[in-house]
Amino acid sequence: MNCIIVDDEAAARAIVAQLCSKVPDLDVIEEFPSAIDAIKFLNQHTVDVIFLDIHMPGFTGFDFVQTLKNPPKIVLTTSDKDFAIAAYEYEAIVDYLVKPLGWERFEKSLQKVKNALAKQPLAQEGALTETAGAGELYINIDRRLIKLNLNQILLIEAQGDYINVKTEKETYRVHSTLKKIKEKLPDNTFLQIHRSFIINFTKIIDIEDNSVLIEKNVIPISRSNRPELMRRLNLL
Repeated sequence: MNCIIVDDEAAARAIVAQLCSKVPDLDVIEEFPSAIDAIKFLNQHTVDVIFLDIHMPGFTGFDFVQTLKNPPKIVLTTSDKDFAIAAYEYEAIVDYLVKPLGWERFEKSLQKVKNALAKQPLAQEGALTETAGAGELYINIDRRLIKLNLNQILLIEAQGDYINVKTEKETYRVHSTLKKIKEKLPDNTFLQIHRSFIINFTKIIDIEDNSVLIEKNVIPISRSNRPELMRRLNLL
């Protein structure tokens, strides 16, 4: 698991980071003194859990949660016991820790996070079938043919003998190759920008250095594919 810590007090961030360091499979990838900085980070990165203070200048923890479109699991850390009931109105919040934080309570909180993550729906697994017509693609999931509208596909990622087809709502794990699905996709919308990624370039939010941002997915651009991507874009 990876996580970020959001707290305006440096000492409080250090305590959470120290507790996290005791957990072998938990990595703290960033710490933020403000919710605004954390939101900017989450616009380009995905995390499993956020340790979040409630009381911060100008932007409370609850304000922060409400800004997130697809929030990860959240553990609130606060000196105030009065917001526990309000906290559980948010589906993403899995626990409420009252400072000062101790190891035993922190460990229980992590178990709640792991249980919540385990309950998340897994990517549906299936096989690729022929296209039904313009703008459509069918995949075979548990002997059911599921139609995907091509304009809802964000990207396709290769992983070994499988590809992950990420749509606006779900991810489908398909036994296929990028080469095979590339043949079924219209090249006026889809482009391979890396040996492991094909993207719907109409969904690009931002391009920076050697990566593109599609929703919260940061996808690398290989040097050899960058010229074609730039040629396809409607540049001013």
